[in-house]
Amino acid sequence: MNEFDSDALKQLLRSEALKFGDFTLASGKKASYYLDCRNLTLHPKAANLIAAGMLQQMDANGPLPDAVGGMAIGADPITAAIITVAGRRDLPLRGFMVRKEPKGHGTGRQVEGPVQPGQRVVIVEDVITSGGSALKAVDAAQAFGLEVIGVLAIIDRLAGGQQAFADRGLKLQTLYTVRDFGIEPQ
Repeated sequence: MNEFDSDALKQLLRSEALKFGDFTLASGKKASYYLDCRNLTLHPKAANLIAAGMLQQMDANGPLPDAVGGMAIGADPITAAIITVAGRRDLPLRGFMVRKEPKGHGTGRQVEGPVQPGQRVVIVEDVITSGGSALKAVDAAQAFGLEVIGVLAIIDRLAGGQQAFADRGLKLQTLYTVRDFGIEPQ
């Protein structure tokens, strides 16, 4: 499954990840719906579709970055899926992960993986609300010396994340927004 089938992923998102009820988000805000995207990023069909969609987005924006990655644990399956599909296509894309804090032993690094300062990278994420988690990944990647050229997510809740990235000179791209599912931003 090398091609991005947006309708198939949209259906999986609807059936596997979108829940309605009363929820408290990581930001502390209340919401009437929740996007449990780990049910997608750890699903065999969805993971391949996500990777294909994200590779298509990156390819449409010029040369591929040197690497993709984001905050552990949420971005790890996305990163793994992207580099696996990229490997099947013989693309030299690598992955990295950003720890919540630097490791207290070994190399003591916060950014792990086969990346070097100066490389161009894209931060990946599942759901964007305020952008806080992805911005922490941006900060760590930049502190390591990576050139962050953008942020790419599965879905944007349209709750301020796009502006938060724009304020930092970064473009947010997503495969979907909540409006694609008939949901108005809260």
